[in-house]
Amino acid sequence: MPGSDSDEDIDDAEFDNDVEEDIDQEIFDAIEAGAEDATDGDPFPKDPTPPSQRSHSLSPSHIRRSQLRPSVLYPRSYTVEAICALPHPVPTHSLAATPCMTHFLTGSEDGYIRDYDIFSAVNGKIFLTAPQRHHAGVVEGTLKSGQVRSWWENPETPMPGANVERSPVHSLALHGDALWGLSGTNAGQINLFTVRHEPGRLFHVMQGHRGPVSALALQHDERGFFSAGWDGQALQWDLDTGQIARRFVAHSAQLAALAVRPLNSDYPNIPPQFSQIKSTLNLSASTDHGQLGQPSQPATVDDASNSANAPTGRRTFSHDRAETRSQLPMDADAHSEADSLFGDEPDAEGEPDHSLDTASTAPVLLSTPSVGPEPSPLPASLAVPSPKPPPIPAPAPKNAPPILDAPSYAGFSSNIIMTAAMDGQVVLWDCRAPSGAGYGVGRLWMSEKTPPWCLSACWSPNGGQIYAGRRNGTVDVWDVRQLGRSGPVEVPRLLKTLRNPPSSGIVSCVVAFPDGRHIACACSDNIRLWNAAEAGEGEARGRMQFKIIPGHHGGMVSQMLADPGARFLMSASGNRGWHGEATRTVFVHDIKPIV
Repeated sequence: MPGSDSDEDIDDAEFDNDVEEDIDQEIFDAIEAGAEDATDGDPFPKDPTPPSQRSHSLSPSHIRRSQLRPSVLYPRSYTVEAICALPHPVPTHSLAATPCMTHFLTGSEDGYIRDYDIFSAVNGKIFLTAPQRHHAGVVEGTLKSGQVRSWWENPETPMPGANVERSPVHSLALHGDALWGLSGTNAGQINLFTVRHEPGRLFHVMQGHRGPVSALALQHDERGFFSAGWDGQALQWDLDTGQIARRFVAHSAQLAALAVRPLNSDYPNIPPQFSQIKSTLNLSASTDHGQLGQPSQPATVDDASNSANAPTGRRTFSHDRAETRSQLPMDADAHSEADSLFGDEPDAEGEPDHSLDTASTAPVLLSTPSVGPEPSPLPASLAVPSPKPPPIPAPAPKNAPPILDAPSYAGFSSNIIMTAAMDGQVVLWDCRAPSGAGYGVGRLWMSEKTPPWCLSACWSPNGGQIYAGRRNGTVDVWDVRQLGRSGPVEVPRLLKTLRNPPSSGIVSCVVAFPDGRHIACACSDNIRLWNAAEAGEGEARGRMQFKIIPGHHGGMVSQMLADPGARFLMSASGNRGWHGEATRTVFVHDIKPIV
C-alpha cells in the first residue's frame, strides 16, 4: 500500500532537521578552528593592512588662492604706473580687497563703503572726464575711471532715543571670498555685514573699544579677527560667538597699526646673494658691542691675523664693512652717510675712506706685544680708531613692555601679532601666551633719536622683517626671523633705516611687495619704491636707491594694498582722523616686474 501524505511529510521534516543540525555543526567547527588559529598565531601581525587612502579634493576657494603667485618671484625691480583713478567726494581712510582683487572696498569720511569692480575698470574704455581729472588732480596722462558695483552706509550704534548716523570708516577687513566684511566706527563699534550676497546688510555689531577703531586684521583661519583702537587696546574676537577672546594692553598710547605675522610662505628660500646671512669672519660693528671691528662672535687674535693674510681677506672685510652700515641703527641726524644723496658732499670718486681702511687693517695690528721698549706711535693712517659708544635706546614709556631680547623671542610661537603706537613703539605679541603671564610680549629696540608718530607698520611676506614708517621721513627695518634657540643672539635687531629726502615729510604708510624685497613708502609728496633688501649695502649706496611712483602727490596716504599676484597697487589718501592734509582720490597702479 503506498505511503500516505502524512508519512511523506514526516520524512521531509526529519530530513530538514538533519540538514539544519549539519549546518549548525559546520558553523560551530569553523568558529572553534578560527579561535584556535587566533590563539596560536601572532596577536600583532607584522604586515598590517594599510588603511584606505581617501583623496580630499581642495575647495574652489583654496585652488584660487594657491594660484595667486607673482609671475616672477624675484625681479630685479618693478615698474609701477597709475592706470585708474577712483574719485571720491571726501578723503578715504581705509581699503580692503579679496586676494583675487574681485572685490575692492573703500571706506571714506562720509560714512559710506563702496565696492568697486577693478577688472571692469582696468579693462574697460571709460576714461576720466575733465571735471573728474580736475577733482583727482590728474594733470598729465590718461587714466581710466572706476566702476562702482554697490555702496552702503556704515552706521554708528546710537544712544537710546537718538537717530542713526553714519560713522567715518577708519578701518576695513574683508573675507577671502567676499562673503562678509568688517568695518570700524568712530565710537568703537565693529560692524559685520555681507558683501557678495545682499551687499551691505548689517548682521551684527560688536562693541569693545572706547574710541575709533584704527585697524582690523583677520586671523589666518578667518574664524576670528584682531582690532586696534585709539584707546590703546588690541582685541582678539571670536566670530563664532561675537565676543572678545583676549585683550592685549601694553600702555595708553593710541594704536595706529596692527598686522598678523604671515605663516608658511609659499615662496622658496631667498637666493644667497639676496639673503642677510652674515659671513663667518664678521668684523662689522655690532649694536651689542658698540665697537668698530669687533666680531659678533668671539675670535682669537691668531684667527683674525690668518684671515687678514688670506687672499680673499680684503673682499671679505669689504663685504663686512658694507654690512656694518646696514647693521648700525641710522638715526635722524644730519651727519649720517645716508644723507649724501640729498645735499651732502660725498667722497670723491676713488677717494679712500680712511676710517674703514683702518678697520680692515685692525686684525693685522692685533698681535701679542713683546717685552721691550715701548714702540713708537703708529702713523695716523695706521692708527686704530677709538671705539664708538653703543647706541642709546629710547626711554621706555610708562607701563610699556620690556625690550624684546633673543632668549625671550626664541620662546615665541609662530602665531604673532604686531602693533604700532603713535608714540613710535612697535610691540610683538605671542597670541598663544596667556594674558597676564608676564611673557610673550616685547617691544622692538629703537634709538633715543627716533621721533614718535609711527602711523604705519607691516610685515614682510615671509614674516622675517618688519617695516615701520617714522615722522622724520625714515623707515626702520627690523630683522625678526624666528630661528629658534640655536639662532643668532642679535635677533630681533634693527637691521637698517631707509631715508627719504628731508623735504618728503612724514611716512604715513608702508606696504611690502610679494617678492619680500621691495616696499612702497608713502610720504606727503609722493610714493617711493624701495629695494629694502639692497638699500644701503654695497654698490647700492652710490646711486639713487628708490623710484618715484606716479599718481599720488600731496597729502597723507591712509592705506596701500599690494595684491598677492603683484599685479596691482592701490593707494588712498586720508588723515584717518588725525591732523593732516588729504586728497579725494584712490589710485590703482599697474605693477610690471623688471627681470
